[in-house]
Amino acid sequence: MSLRRLRAIRLLHTAVWAMFAGCIVAIPVLAWQGRFGAAGVLAALVLGEVVVLWLNRWSCPLTAVAARYTDDRRANFDIYLPVWLAQYNKQIFGPLYVAGVVYAVARYLGAT
Repeated sequence: MSLRRLRAIRLLHTAVWAMFAGCIVAIPVLAWQGRFGAAGVLAALVLGEVVVLWLNRWSCPLTAVAARYTDDRRANFDIYLPVWLAQYNKQIFGPLYVAGVVYAVARYLGAT
C-alpha cells in the first residue's frame, strides 16, 4: 500500500513540476510573441509556487508527504526526475525564471 501511495505522490509531484517548468520556459516565449498578459499570468503562478517553497523552507510540501512512505532520501526519492535535475532544480529553474521575467518586462516596456 505504501509503495502505491509513494508512486502516486511521485507522479503528482512530477506533473506539478512539469507544469511549473513549462510555465518558466513559456514566459519568455510568450513575451517574445507580445502576449504579455499570458506571460504575466504564468509569472504570477510561478511566483505563487516560490512563496509556497519559501514558506516551506525551500522544500515542496509533497516532499514531506512522500517521506512518510520511504526511508530513501536521494534527491529524487519524491519525484520522477534524474537525480542531478532533482538536486539542482532550484539552481537551474530559479535563474531561468528570473531571466524570463526580466526579458518579459524589458519587452513589455519596449513595446509600450
